Amino acid sequence: MDVRRSFRTNWVLPVAAVLAVLAAGYAVLAGGWWWSASTNDSVAFSRERDEVLRVGQVGIANFTTLDYKRVDEDLKRWLDSSTGELRSEIENGRDSRKKQIEDAKTTTVSRVLDAAVTELDSRAGKAHLIAVVETTVTPEGGQAVKKVNRYQTDLARTDAGWKLSALGPVAAGGA
Repeated sequence: MDVRRSFRTNWVLPVAAVLAVLAAGYAVLAGGWWWSASTNDSVAFSRERDEVLRVGQVGIANFTTLDYKRVDEDLKRWLDSSTGELRSEIENGRDSRKKQIEDAKTTTVSRVLDAAVTELDSRAGKAHLIAVVETTVTPEGGQAVKKVNRYQTDLARTDAGWKLSALGPVAAGGA
């Protein structure tokens, strides 16, 4: 009887030690894999792509949402969302745009249904995005009409973050 008990005791301790070493080794490996993945360049690129997508969606919604009763506020939002030639175009044509929007007496409310970053050059600070936008146009005293349009936009990284540098519709036959 003592022999069997001695055999069990002699067998359990080495197996437990081997299992403990294997578990510790796996924990070290898993920690190394996790650390490597979290510091990988692809993670930083992914975060930047997500930021470009977010800013692009907000920018497109800003540019396609207007209320003729709050034109100055809406045009300021356009300026805050833009940079480069697009911003210059808005600044230079501000008065004529304001008059055009006020004369039209319409309100547009847009929401981005879907969007995708099609190009991102992180080093150059440039990106391209396409989006599908649903816009509800309501003329003063009239019925609301929903439209779905596709847009493409270029973005540029500025000191204040990503901003739209170009915006235009996508033709029905393709980009």
